[in-house]
Amino acid sequence: MPKNNIILFDGVCNFCNRTINIILKYDKQVYFQFAPSQSSAALAIMQEFCLEENAIASVILIDQEKVYTKTDAVIQIAKHLSGWPKLFRLLKFIPKPIRDFAYDLIAKNRYVLFGKKDHCMIPDASIRHRFLQ
Repeated sequence: MPKNNIILFDGVCNFCNRTINIILKYDKQVYFQFAPSQSSAALAIMQEFCLEENAIASVILIDQEKVYTKTDAVIQIAKHLSGWPKLFRLLKFIPKPIRDFAYDLIAKNRYVLFGKKDHCMIPDASIRHRFLQ
């Protein structure tokens, strides 16, 4: 399995799922593939890259065999999107400790703030090929 352009995300988090839907909408080059952290594909990728289970409290991007997490992942993802989500590239001008502190605060409280599903979303047939099992 190629290990490029893969976004690992919390598949039961409402905020995370909304974010993936935005990425799907603005990923005009069909650059990214996705794997919910609860999937066997995500678990295998996490093991291969020696990522701890708690790393999934962050979005994880595997791009050109390099691992990006938290706001570094957000910035790298934004580089490949069109429209307003490209603005997230501007996060690079905020010092990493500050932006990651804010990220961690939201990630830690994401279920309280945005809710949680009982199971991972099931992508419809038109986008299912972009989701790793």
